[in-house]
Amino acid sequence: MSDTAIVCSNLSFAWPDDTPVFQDLSFTVTGGRTGLVAPNGSGKSTLLRLLAGELRPLTGSLTVGGTLGYLPQSLPLTGNLTVAEVLGIADVVRALDAVESGDVDEKHFATIGDDWDIEERTRAQLDRLGLVGLTLDRSLSTLSGGQVVSLGLAAQLLRRPDVLLLDEPTNNLDVEARRKLYDVLSDFTGCLLLVSHDRALLDRMERIAELGSDELRFYGGNFTEYEEAVRAEREVAEKNVRTAEQELKREKRELQQARERAERRAGNASRNLKNAGLPKIFAGTMKRGAQEAAGRAGTMHASRVSEAKARLDEAGRALRDEQRLTLELPDTQVPAGRNLFIGEGMRVRLGDQDVFATGGIDLTVRGPERIALTGPNGAGKTTLMRLITGDLAPDGGDVKRGDGRIAYLSQRLDLLDLGRTVAENFAAFAPERPEAERMNLLARFLFRGARAHLPVGVLSGGERLRATLACVLCAEPAPHLLLLDEPTNNLDLVSAGQLEGALNSYQGAFMVVSHDERFLAEIGVNRWLRLADGNLTETGAPEV
Repeated sequence: MSDTAIVCSNLSFAWPDDTPVFQDLSFTVTGGRTGLVAPNGSGKSTLLRLLAGELRPLTGSLTVGGTLGYLPQSLPLTGNLTVAEVLGIADVVRALDAVESGDVDEKHFATIGDDWDIEERTRAQLDRLGLVGLTLDRSLSTLSGGQVVSLGLAAQLLRRPDVLLLDEPTNNLDVEARRKLYDVLSDFTGCLLLVSHDRALLDRMERIAELGSDELRFYGGNFTEYEEAVRAEREVAEKNVRTAEQELKREKRELQQARERAERRAGNASRNLKNAGLPKIFAGTMKRGAQEAAGRAGTMHASRVSEAKARLDEAGRALRDEQRLTLELPDTQVPAGRNLFIGEGMRVRLGDQDVFATGGIDLTVRGPERIALTGPNGAGKTTLMRLITGDLAPDGGDVKRGDGRIAYLSQRLDLLDLGRTVAENFAAFAPERPEAERMNLLARFLFRGARAHLPVGVLSGGERLRATLACVLCAEPAPHLLLLDEPTNNLDLVSAGQLEGALNSYQGAFMVVSHDERFLAEIGVNRWLRLADGNLTETGAPEV
């Protein structure tokens, strides 16, 4: 196969309501591992669907060389399927079983083809992805979300694709499953193009492609190197803007000075001509000459101002809109060592099942600890957070909460009233703050002007997160303990960075459930807890 795996020429695509997504997009992706990044809503998943043939472009062409594998974000699978059916090997396995039992019908050999080792290859692939012991007749309905994602990836890899498209492959995966996926993809030798907000995975890419509406820009190296390149571009752009601003000020100043000089010369010329007693016709000619000279000078300086404005506009277009959060949250400060939550022997039963081990679990949270709560999916992490907030009463054990407010951000970001505006929701959380102060605070969370008066229901995921953070962190009273459940799920990289900025400004204690090790490192976690097999244990920071 040629090293050129994906070719896109003059691609245009819009949704049925004529909302444009791409316009004359052209690019080439060669072999190796490429990470595709852009803010949510930029069209990353749409581009993968176009490459996979699920959508048709309005104009332009797409070419994918070789066998294609594609794993979408939401797998179109039903719980009635078996593992073998999901993997696409059910017919081959049945044919192998028939031949082994003595049935030598030619159709079985046709079905098997060259896949006599399919069960061995499948077992090896499943084991590599952490699906050890998963039988081929297992029903999909009995698997966790993370297992389904890993199974979907195994199905694509078994096809031995030349080109592999992956859309958020680490969603729903715990830390261990993510690491196994990293290893598998590092060994993939074809052309890999993946969309991900997982920076640890993006750091294993060989190049980063940044998607715009009409351009795909490629950066050599992994995501960390991409960030450094973008930072350097931003510094150059900011310098160019400052230079252009200074130049525009200078040209405007020189234009004003030229006008003042022309006016002085014209005034002096009139007085001199009058005093000289020259004939009117001669005096008029000299006056017109002075005016024309002043006009030429004014036109020249005005042209320079116009050119300086154009250079400033061009420099401004090159400047990225980073939209950083700059916050001060003194009301969230908690004295060191203050007990915010104490739970002893906490037990919970869901149905007829004990969530925690015999004797329950113990937990003490003090201010201003920064706690990461890790553990496999289904271990009870969300249940523990609901115990801390009081949303769930324990079936046994003792619970004590401090005087400070406890706030909880669920994965669904469902704290706000979707029908009310950002400003109205904020007023409900902080009714005693003057309106001017509330609007100033919302501006710090990047809700300026009309953006503050949009209904929450029309906001993007990142915007809804910022609105929720504003309402929670600036509420009255401010929270002294903040609980966050998988806060970076489905956030683009810009929004994840904004969340990191908010949490680094927060001065209380927090506990966060996350499988994103880079995110946990960025927010200064200083205490690590692991909930597994019903036991809560203190651990050190994991090795990344």
